[in-house]
Amino acid sequence: MKIIKTRRNTWTNRHDTFTENIKDLYELGNEADLDALNSYNDATRSFLNMIGEAIATQTPLRSLGGGWSWTKIATVHSGVMLDTKPLNTRFTISKASVSDAYTGDPGHLLFAQSGMSVQEIDEFLQERGQSLKTTGASNGQTIAGAISTGVHGSAFDFGAMPEFVVGLHIVVGPTRHVYLERASAPVVSDAFIQNIRAEHILDDDLFNAALVSFGSFGIIHGVMIETEDLFLLETYMQQMPYDDSLKGIMETLDFSNAKLPCGNERPYHFSVLINPYDMGKGVYVTSMYKRAYTKDYKPPVDNAAGIGPGDDAPTFIGLLTDSIPALVPLLVNKVLGASLAVSKLDAQNKPIRELGTVGEIFKNTTLRGRLLSAAVGFPINKANQVIDLMLKANKEIGPFAGLFSFRFVKQSTATLGFTKFAHTCVMELDATYSSGIYNFYSQIWKTLEDNNIPFTFHWGKVNELSPARISNMYGGAATSWKAARNKLLDANSIKVFTNPILQQWGLD
Repeated sequence: MKIIKTRRNTWTNRHDTFTENIKDLYELGNEADLDALNSYNDATRSFLNMIGEAIATQTPLRSLGGGWSWTKIATVHSGVMLDTKPLNTRFTISKASVSDAYTGDPGHLLFAQSGMSVQEIDEFLQERGQSLKTTGASNGQTIAGAISTGVHGSAFDFGAMPEFVVGLHIVVGPTRHVYLERASAPVVSDAFIQNIRAEHILDDDLFNAALVSFGSFGIIHGVMIETEDLFLLETYMQQMPYDDSLKGIMETLDFSNAKLPCGNERPYHFSVLINPYDMGKGVYVTSMYKRAYTKDYKPPVDNAAGIGPGDDAPTFIGLLTDSIPALVPLLVNKVLGASLAVSKLDAQNKPIRELGTVGEIFKNTTLRGRLLSAAVGFPINKANQVIDLMLKANKEIGPFAGLFSFRFVKQSTATLGFTKFAHTCVMELDATYSSGIYNFYSQIWKTLEDNNIPFTFHWGKVNELSPARISNMYGGAATSWKAARNKLLDANSIKVFTNPILQQWGLD
């Protein structure tokens, strides 16, 4: 594996919200003169050596994905960060590499090296006539980074991105690398394990814990994912009144009497965007429906000004400021009006659909300005109570220079997946960067707790996690997660893969 020691002693995240002091940043790359498998195995050996060196010099290590997290989840103070993005080899899986016990279609399996971006996977799969089962609102993350922070995705009857993962190849020590999968759902054969020369572990608890582990279970080198046949999304964004009908859908996901463009058909994706400064005109509702793939469609055109059907508020929120509170409502309304791509209407005053694949609808977000993003998950039956609390709080402790966004996601199987409720409503609070926004966030978390709203934090977004809060949010699951980590890693490796934020959260 190519290793370039850049001698950089600081690192700044993609959203420019913090800079961390580090010992070095290593830029990694596959060896071009080796075939794919030998290059992959060569990278494994390099990871083993790195961990051995880190143990010998007592230097913490952390793999860096796309740098999307607002928290210091991917950083390691005074340690070495590994830029894995150029490690983007992928393998299609033959029948010989699949266990006889596997009940799925081997043709829908893809083994991706950890640095492969979601966008790269989208493009590769589309050429094969396949698609990811879900994706986040942006696809610039690496596959390992997206699953390791539990990116919540868009298909509310499927779940978050970790749900399509069926195998993990993790380098856990200087002499040990393992291939993890569930004992209840084995996928690969002995031949596959021999090819990557790993130790095969079939254990549901270990696998579920490792799915969302933010780089603390070792270096994720490869990810086995299940895909599906390529499909199109028929998408709409429209303004609708925030009335009893919409409130009922948000609390139940019952679309039997929905006033959406496709009537009572159950969507693939459903989300609600609220501008607290213009509720009189209604809220912005996005609905997407799965359709059979055909080449006879016009792909969506990028909305250069801001939000298209699959984008979220960070595409334009950074253009705002809260430096003059009295102007915040005016600025939000002005910028929102220029940025939202609401569906155009036809001659019958009905919204006109847009069509695109998952990769075309959920693209690599263009960020404008410095911004913050926080997200919490709670049971869907609390959605309207939370909205009432948010509108009240905005009047009392705002103004909030941003929007309130609500998505819906099926429960995660990951031990620390933050979409832990049977169906989770994810409230995203995207706003301009300022100390006032941090203060607003803090008071919102307290408001939720004071009103007995059970909630969890998105691991990669702005949060205020503590051991007490994690215990309250996850209970015995947090204990099980730590036990799994202690079972998989030895004492020396645990030190290497522990960073300050893990210690702050009491998960070390």
